[in-house]
Amino acid sequence: MQSIVDLHRYPLDHQESPEWLALVDRAKADLAREGMFNLDGFVRPDMLRDAVAELSPKFAAEAFTHKRRHNIYFRKTIEGLAPDHPALREVETINRTLCADQVGGAIKALYEWPAFAAFLAATMDKPALYPMVDPLAAHNVMCYQAGEGLNWHFDRSEFTVTLLLQAPDAGGDFEYRSDLRTDDDPNYDGVARLLNGADPELRRLSLSAGTLNVFRGKNTAHRVTPVQGGKDRIIAVLTYYERPGARFTAEEQIGFYGRAA
Repeated sequence: MQSIVDLHRYPLDHQESPEWLALVDRAKADLAREGMFNLDGFVRPDMLRDAVAELSPKFAAEAFTHKRRHNIYFRKTIEGLAPDHPALREVETINRTLCADQVGGAIKALYEWPAFAAFLAATMDKPALYPMVDPLAAHNVMCYQAGEGLNWHFDRSEFTVTLLLQAPDAGGDFEYRSDLRTDDDPNYDGVARLLNGADPELRRLSLSAGTLNVFRGKNTAHRVTPVQGGKDRIIAVLTYYERPGARFTAEEQIGFYGRAA
């Protein structure tokens, strides 16, 4: 793992050491204050270069083009909401996706590294986190070309873990609204304000390649703005759950990846 992660800056291999505990405390403080934490330079430049070189031809030949109109919930209907409620306004997402069964190498190794899951669990105050058993959804890599972006949505898992492999020349910004809803309050009117561009708490973040980004995806509305220029935005999404054995339904797999497994 030394060749993948900068273990000098981020000593995930020394669990419970003073340096590890300080890193966990820093991440927890950022989560509490900002709803996310970022570790810049988390992976080594050589890993980024090799991963992009390995994945680029796969995006050209094997990737599923995820292009669809959807609402922020990725569901056709929401119980209790009229079909014309502004919280159900449709947006469009376009990207190319490689699934877990198409992505190996350093990304798979990092995803399956027990020390990585243990670190993430500690930052989230969870007893443990488990990789998905889903052969498609466990870890994905997404590519956004000029004009493409990931539109407004909430994630299914409580926390979302991403690793930016390549930043674009322009655009491709991460926009988010922390704690827009809770488990007890769906805040449909607040969702409608966000979709109408009227939420004063909207925030925007530009990440550098190699940054590990962790945020509360289940209750944080977020999107990636359209990429500009000739350099693609390439990002890995690593999904963990508090229970072992998690996987998507066949319908969800088809919706996101164009196939079921």
